[in-house]
Amino acid sequence: MKIGDQVRFLNEIGGGRVAGFQGKNIVLVEDEDGFQVPMLTTEVVVVGDEDYGTGHMIEVRGEKSGVRDNRDQRSEEEEEPEEKPITFKAKPMERKGGERLSAYLAFVPIDMKELSQTRFESYLVNDSNYYLRYTLLTGENNAWTLRAEGELEPNTKEFIEEFGREDLNGLEHCCVQMTAYKREKTFLLKPTVNALVNVDTVKFYKLHAFHENDFFEQPALVYTLIENDVQKIKV
Repeated sequence: MKIGDQVRFLNEIGGGRVAGFQGKNIVLVEDEDGFQVPMLTTEVVVVGDEDYGTGHMIEVRGEKSGVRDNRDQRSEEEEEPEEKPITFKAKPMERKGGERLSAYLAFVPIDMKELSQTRFESYLVNDSNYYLRYTLLTGENNAWTLRAEGELEPNTKEFIEEFGREDLNGLEHCCVQMTAYKREKTFLLKPTVNALVNVDTVKFYKLHAFHENDFFEQPALVYTLIENDVQKIKV
């Protein structure tokens, strides 16, 4: 079995083209829509020209049915590179108790033992089963600047930036805006987060300001944006 071979599934309906491999036992099968499905190599069989008997033929129709003709497919395969990037991505895991929205802004020293000289990292933490579309702004005298934007997957934390004490004055006034949603399923509507965070820059000089927490192995300075659907810091 090699990349480009047409295969069919042994124990279920369907098949496609071999797009790549994961280890020795997993083959990535790409269907006509371009999605790659991981399957055990023992669960698929190569389909050659000699195998297209009426007993196990994969039906191929014209463009009207949404399935491309095999001749066009083969010509496209010849033009494609031998290896394609793996596009399969597992769905984020949901956890019990994660249906209430909780999110945090955190600051973590890189070297806790050298607090007087260390640099810091900032993170956004999503402690819920929802995706969060976010923007992180910093402001001065009612003039705001976009500092970061993106999407937080459920039950993850995302690195924002590394900074030093020389950058603290620009972090005193933060605003985090978030919208919560789920993909490919229904969900309860959650409040839009619009939280102002007045960062106490003096705490970056004090060891006791950084506490043990559930999100990092080392102590961190954590600001609660929203917890159990209740926004803690409001505009």
